[in-house]
Amino acid sequence: MQKTRIICTIGPATESYEMLRKMYDAGMDIVRLNMSHGTHESHTKVIKHIKTLNKKVEFPIPILLDTQGPEIRTGDLVQDLNLQEGTIVSIAARGPLDVEESSIHINYAEIMESVNVGDKITVDNGLINFEILEKRDRLMQCRVIDGGVLKSKRHVNLPGIRVNLPAITQKDEQDIAFGLAADVDFIALSFVREAEDIRRLRHLMGHKAGRVKIIAKIEDQEGVRNLEDIIQEADGIMVARGDLGAEINLEDLPNVQRRIVRLCAEYGKRVIVATHLLESMIHNPIPTRAEVTDVANAVYEEVDAVMLSGETTVGKYPIKCVEHLRKIAIKTEAIPGLQFAKNLQRTKDKQQLAIAAVQLAGGLQAKGIVVITRRGIMADFVSNCRPFFTNIYAFTNMSQSRRTMTLNRGVFPFRINFSSDPEKTLQTAFRILKEREHFQMGEKVVIISDVLAQHRVDSIQIRDIP
Repeated sequence: MQKTRIICTIGPATESYEMLRKMYDAGMDIVRLNMSHGTHESHTKVIKHIKTLNKKVEFPIPILLDTQGPEIRTGDLVQDLNLQEGTIVSIAARGPLDVEESSIHINYAEIMESVNVGDKITVDNGLINFEILEKRDRLMQCRVIDGGVLKSKRHVNLPGIRVNLPAITQKDEQDIAFGLAADVDFIALSFVREAEDIRRLRHLMGHKAGRVKIIAKIEDQEGVRNLEDIIQEADGIMVARGDLGAEINLEDLPNVQRRIVRLCAEYGKRVIVATHLLESMIHNPIPTRAEVTDVANAVYEEVDAVMLSGETTVGKYPIKCVEHLRKIAIKTEAIPGLQFAKNLQRTKDKQQLAIAAVQLAGGLQAKGIVVITRRGIMADFVSNCRPFFTNIYAFTNMSQSRRTMTLNRGVFPFRINFSSDPEKTLQTAFRILKEREHFQMGEKVVIISDVLAQHRVDSIQIRDIP
């Protein structure tokens, strides 16, 4: 299996049990439920399918719920608008729409106070762009910079402008409550602008905070400015390149992505690269060469996961998409990456222990690193070190910890019952490694744990598989 995890967004093309099984067999590790689309009823069906599937597969599939966030969209149109470059159009804020005066409607009431003459309005992920020429009352006169066909309810970005909308909308609160009741494993919070957004979500989560992991989506300039504070507060970061690429200069996007990956490595947080990985495969059976290189670069940067969106929701070739991602990951993982995590700057005592275990495993050419952990914290620390020559085999007695550890690069998690006798716990782990991972008698493993003692003493052992 590849070390880099593959996250697949589920939609009409993949929501059946049969397709989910095929996606898992192709290499899917985690499913994403996009709350911008579908209903609680349709998402419930997917969750039930995943829970059924998890009883039959070797490694469980965790569920990531992705909130819609404070979206700004254009309004309904009687018919599509064919906007020509250079054309002057009127854009109206929320309110009664005068079809004789206005050609485009935006559902953000405070847009008139937020923007100035000369600012840019970006629609449909940057495909259509306007420049504001004049503001009067609730109307703006705008020039079409980049034209195209505008459909109803297209997403709107206001690059460089702070949008006065709550980080967690009323819809988001309802969706989060739905996800927690359904025992999802991750919540990805859209348009995180500051660390306080994460703290508010954690408060909403109540007693499930800490068990359900929080992924902060970086999608605008304010999120980039507050990046370090956000990383420290969240469990992981998603580089949401769709909106982020519309909010910042496109030529800055690769450097921002690399900075996010590096800081996540330094702080020991999970990182996901998302959007447009294999976009051409929505319609075509093979990816472009540039897409292959883009995916390989993310793997080379040693991200924890890469994520598919439209490719697996409405695309024609969802299985092939997953197969291509897996092949690219396996080939790229065969050579040393940038190894940002080798220079962990924010180390704790347990992180130092993990570094020692990884170095020891490398020196011994150990078959694997075995982590005994309850909540997955020690597995996080070992994964942060990005061991190149060996995999990490984590054993926990908690099902949700097992699922959340799936996001960690290079971690293969198992659930076992822990014994009051530490040696019995280890013998159970050894038996599973021989039966499921084909370990051979006499092969060396490095064991790291904070639970193999009555008083939770951190320890490292070198053992031969019995």
